[in-house]
Amino acid sequence: MTTSQTHEGGLVYASIHINGLVDPLAIMKSQSRRIISIGRHDIMTMPVIGWLTRRMGSQPVIRKAEIEGGFADKELATKINQRSMLTMANCIASGHAAIVMPEGKSHQDSHLHALRTGPLRFTLNAASIAHHRGLDNPMIQPVGLHYRCHHWFRTDVYVEFGEPLLIPLVGDEETHRRVSEGEWIEPPAEHVIPLKEELFDKLSPITPDAPDWETYRAWHLLGHRRANQDGSMLTSYKEEVLAAREVRNSSPTDSVLNKAREAAQILHSHDLDSRSLDSEGRIKRESSFVSAILGSLLMLLSSPISIPSTGLQAFIGWYVGDRTDEGVDARTTHHMIGAVFSPLLMWPLISFIAGAFVFGLEPILLAFVILSLPVFHISNLVFLRGYDLWIDYGDAKRRNSLANSEEGRRLEEVTTQIDSELVVLK
Repeated sequence: MTTSQTHEGGLVYASIHINGLVDPLAIMKSQSRRIISIGRHDIMTMPVIGWLTRRMGSQPVIRKAEIEGGFADKELATKINQRSMLTMANCIASGHAAIVMPEGKSHQDSHLHALRTGPLRFTLNAASIAHHRGLDNPMIQPVGLHYRCHHWFRTDVYVEFGEPLLIPLVGDEETHRRVSEGEWIEPPAEHVIPLKEELFDKLSPITPDAPDWETYRAWHLLGHRRANQDGSMLTSYKEEVLAAREVRNSSPTDSVLNKAREAAQILHSHDLDSRSLDSEGRIKRESSFVSAILGSLLMLLSSPISIPSTGLQAFIGWYVGDRTDEGVDARTTHHMIGAVFSPLLMWPLISFIAGAFVFGLEPILLAFVILSLPVFHISNLVFLRGYDLWIDYGDAKRRNSLANSEEGRRLEEVTTQIDSELVVLK
């Protein structure tokens, strides 16, 4: 199968959109091409986020709802949107990669929303431009974005590349020439709609594609229980996602699924997941004092560098994000921004001030600033390792607390029933 790693023509990465600006960054980190994107124009005018999205090459679009609401002139909006889509088409035709969220906006549902036609329209025109210039035909690359819990800090992530879509060539040679020379020509609806439906059909299976998050967590739990009965353990989040998909596709009985929902909800209400159960269905009981001590030491040792260089900005991002009224996806975007801007702004500034205080404005100051940047990075990695160990300690405490509660006994009882029913269904 052709993937983003082997195709030499332009690529359009398309995914579900549940995590704000974290989604495109997750895709960017999973491939090596020059990326452009397209999104709401108001995001690109925001004080901090706008600066970042413009540097990412994001192209603005004015949505239909804003035009109908009187917030934008229809004629001007049409010109801006066509210019942005023509820019996207030219970049894609030239072999660059684009990231699009074809649902049009971020949401919090566990399934794919209806897709907009915009990404398909400029992709069809990109194929026309590439054909006229004798370049490789672009493709649409469906991307599955899987988060253990998308609004948690340092959550597990699995980025999955599905089967690519070949872009059909529509129109005659005259149409290809005009689009290639900078004229926006709307692709016929009879080509746009089938391509949109094909993308939906290929993208939907590599999303959670669940009626709700409770059901999706239940599928994960059943995936773990099935793996345990087969004598294997799920050791990565990728394996968990694929195991949950097998459960989804096998259509478990209502009895098993309802019990799994109950068990998964008990775990989730304590910020735990199916990994907290052992092979016998009992809650894992363990002491993590060593993790707590080691984690505290690592954070303490690195904090003199990490807190001024990154911690303060991350705290501001957390504070602002948790007080936004724009939804969970906007909150995670604010959380991310605080950390993203630290290497770009704060690290050089702190290094310059510290170096100027010690060395003065001497030539050695530049070397000091450059050499200090990896020190900041290493310090942050050490701090985050300590943080992860501290989180492990917190998870162990919650498991022990749950194991000694009435809810925990109910969880183990339900899990035993699930295991028994799964044996019968084999």
